[in-house]
Amino acid sequence: MSEHPGSTGQPAAEASPRTHVRVVRGAPDDLELAALVAGLATAGADEPPSHTTTAPAAWSDRGRLLRRPGQLGDPGPDTWRWSLRG
Repeated sequence: MSEHPGSTGQPAAEASPRTHVRVVRGAPDDLELAALVAGLATAGADEPPSHTTTAPAAWSDRGRLLRRPGQLGDPGPDTWRWSLRG
């Protein structure tokens, strides 16, 4: 395991001035520190995540093709009359 500036056990006065994160307890391995750095980098990103979903455009909504109550062709007493006006 390699030595990391934040995990050497040095007091805060002796640590480098650029240290933003310091391990207080435990001895994290390289994989745990890499996961921490990746999480902090993601949290500090300025742009939103790319997996955001947007609502589909109204013209591409296939629900508009479905029959709705009150539309032409609804069963009723005068449906046969309106069938000729297609």
